[in-house]
Amino acid sequence: MSLSSTARTRRLGMALAVTTTLVLGATACGGTTKDDANKEAAKSAAGGKADPNAATKKGLTVAFLPKQVNNPYFTVADNGGKKAVQQLGSTYKEVGTSSGTDTSGQVSYVNTLTQQQSDAIAVSAQDPGALCTALKQAMKNGVSVVTYDSDTKADCRNVFVSQASAEDLGRTQVQQMAKQIGGKGEIAILSAAQTATNQNTWIDYMKDELKKPEYKDIKLVTTAYGDDDAQKSFQQTQGLLQEHPKLKGIISPTTVGIKAAAQYLSGSKYKGKVKLTGLGTPNDMRAYVKNGTVEAFELWDPATLGALAAHTAVALESGQITGKEGETFKAGDLGSFTIGKDGVVSLGKPTVFDKKNIDNFKF
Repeated sequence: MSLSSTARTRRLGMALAVTTTLVLGATACGGTTKDDANKEAAKSAAGGKADPNAATKKGLTVAFLPKQVNNPYFTVADNGGKKAVQQLGSTYKEVGTSSGTDTSGQVSYVNTLTQQQSDAIAVSAQDPGALCTALKQAMKNGVSVVTYDSDTKADCRNVFVSQASAEDLGRTQVQQMAKQIGGKGEIAILSAAQTATNQNTWIDYMKDELKKPEYKDIKLVTTAYGDDDAQKSFQQTQGLLQEHPKLKGIISPTTVGIKAAAQYLSGSKYKGKVKLTGLGTPNDMRAYVKNGTVEAFELWDPATLGALAAHTAVALESGQITGKEGETFKAGDLGSFTIGKDGVVSLGKPTVFDKKNIDNFKF
């Protein structure tokens, strides 16, 4: 039984349970209860087989739960998801907290979406473990769970849609920085929250990259956390430069952080002297590239990431994939994708933006 069939079983079971209760009372037998449906859902999720030729389900409800609803990056990503969901003939909804560190708020939203019997949830996790209990309960109830941008533990979702290879992202940011500072000097990292799964994974690869002989003259002095808050990230940038007067560069693998750092640098004596790279959107960073504050940075298209998350969620609900390594599915105009180890689907390699190409991108 596919996950989509599971959802149908769950709803049928609930309807039958309500009907028999009204007519025969709570002790009546012969109808499927919600608990029975949940057990069947769990059994199906554990042992279901993918049918890549299954028809794409329509009329589903696909909910997006970003890290932060007022974050420009997630606005672009989720709008990409919305467009894809609607093109697939289903209903899109977005919920979430206004803070990038409100893990309890994310848990509450997952529980509510489960109670509302959403068919699928696409979530960018603020913490790798905090959502696990709620997401496992959602899956037990037949809800397909996709993580995008930031993952949970592998057993707490069906598929993780990665913006690019985590290793590529971590290593290329170091490579960019090394190029800009001439392979020598002190550098710092300005991250988002200390618990952010994606940030920490990228930073681990940055540190591993820095162990290579070609970076022997580069020293990572500290990692600061701006919690994806513009004001705090601005202040953290100021603090980094005050505490480390020999600092040659800052890597900020967060769109909020890199923009705030660029804003501070552009109005300071450090403009053009302290290099800044990381992950940002062209619209946020265009002015800082053109005025010489930033040489180059990188990212993927967040709208495409959101769209792939939507296609993945619908493919799960349609039974075309289950999340196992080696399964393939079509994602409309985005092409075909193969699920890798631990249920990960990668969007592709990041794009580097600089003065030569930044005007070609409008997001």
